[in-house]
Amino acid sequence: MMLVVSEEVRAALDARRPVVALESTIIAHGLPRPRNLLVARELEEAVRREGAIPATIAVLDGRPHVGLGQEQLERVANENGIRKLGHRDLALAVASGASGATTVSATALLASLAGVRVFATGGLGGVHREWTVTQDESADLGLLARTRITVVCAGVKSILDVPATLQRLETLGVAVAGYGTDRFPGFYLSDSGHPVDWTLDTPEQVAAAMRAQDSLGGPQSALVVANPVPEDEQLDPGLHARVLADALRACREAGITGQAVTPFLLGHLVRHTDGASLSANLAAVRGNVRLAARVAAAWAAA
Repeated sequence: MMLVVSEEVRAALDARRPVVALESTIIAHGLPRPRNLLVARELEEAVRREGAIPATIAVLDGRPHVGLGQEQLERVANENGIRKLGHRDLALAVASGASGATTVSATALLASLAGVRVFATGGLGGVHREWTVTQDESADLGLLARTRITVVCAGVKSILDVPATLQRLETLGVAVAGYGTDRFPGFYLSDSGHPVDWTLDTPEQVAAAMRAQDSLGGPQSALVVANPVPEDEQLDPGLHARVLADALRACREAGITGQAVTPFLLGHLVRHTDGASLSANLAAVRGNVRLAARVAAAWAAA
């Protein structure tokens, strides 16, 4: 099998020690240099402090890697030409010998293939606004409908159509639970304005839900654990609403469509909130990584 699992990650999996998968898109495409490498190392260290092993995932020279060494992490952070890979791109990247950072869908797939059950990320992709016109929906949703993995995230990005995304997850059969809340978080915001049907309050409860998924023997779908960014670290809701409205208007006026929409809107938010949206983003990711490590520990102890 062409999947390369690091010695550290393989030893942890064989010994049933906790492992947390981490995506690499935030390193290659989500943050400026050199901050991206510092954050990558910080997130791996946060996993270790909670007693788990980090498994950052990327494709290097056509080989999918689950668990990166320091030199490999530096390549993802600093090398020009690192592509952005969803799960649909993996076969093409492997066949062409390309290097790329993995999105949620690619990370979840490779983690599952390696036997890693818990994955931490910032926010999921989802259904885009004006879906009835554009038919634009993230590949994350379909992949999670057929991949048995637990994803700890801060909901979905608030630039998306949140209620439509929740409806789509329901239709696809992906379980969604708020962590310590009955409200679905909005990535930069603690509360997107929409409820969730289920609440889990401890890592042990999350692990119990994971065991129940396996015991029932149903479709191999994911469990989404929606962990809100703390209220004192969220983006000011009033500022968020104003800047997002401006960003959506600017996007329409510029005629931006397709894959260019998300980076345009996120970039607008960073610039016009003086970096506050990026701070909220990182606060959410840090919290998700810590929680994922605790969930992985509870799962490994079961």
